[in-house]
Amino acid sequence: MTIGLTGGIGAGKSLISSILESLSYPVFNSDKEAKSIVEQNEIVKNKIIQLLGQNAYQDGSYNRPFVANIVFHDADKLKRLNEIIHPVVRQLFKEFAAKQESKLIFNEAAILFETGAYKSFDKTILVYANEKVRLNRVIARDGSNKNEILARFAKQWPDEKKIPLADFIIENNEEKSVLLQLDEILNKLN
Repeated sequence: MTIGLTGGIGAGKSLISSILESLSYPVFNSDKEAKSIVEQNEIVKNKIIQLLGQNAYQDGSYNRPFVANIVFHDADKLKRLNEIIHPVVRQLFKEFAAKQESKLIFNEAAILFETGAYKSFDKTILVYANEKVRLNRVIARDGSNKNEILARFAKQWPDEKKIPLADFIIENNEEKSVLLQLDEILNKLN
């Protein structure tokens, strides 16, 4: 069974992934794979250069600030960039899943619902935290400023739009134990 694991920036997806890995469940991290693909996959690199220009790469390395500046101000270019990267990531997940012996295989991805990729999983888990908690976590983690973070939040769907699509929800506002919530979900999935 494949399970998509998602949540907004700072919600705690990585925490849940770490717990799952410590319990010996296989977890595929789509965001890390996407970062690797844009650096190493020559076909993807060429398509990105065609879409965004030569400055998308600087000395052979992906120029994240340049790309982010374009796609966060141009929804069409962001959509087209995702259409280049996401099919490659999905294929890598299929290959990863085929090699696993576990009954449950997890895929951590930030924009699972936004891309429609959630439809390809047997079940989904949404990690939820309110905006204030998420904002404080991201400031502490990345050292980003509030306006940059809020702009990133705005590029993802609000949790209210994701909740009806999720099969399971983990509330990570530091009020309820995420371990107990995850244990309950794993019992249902197993």
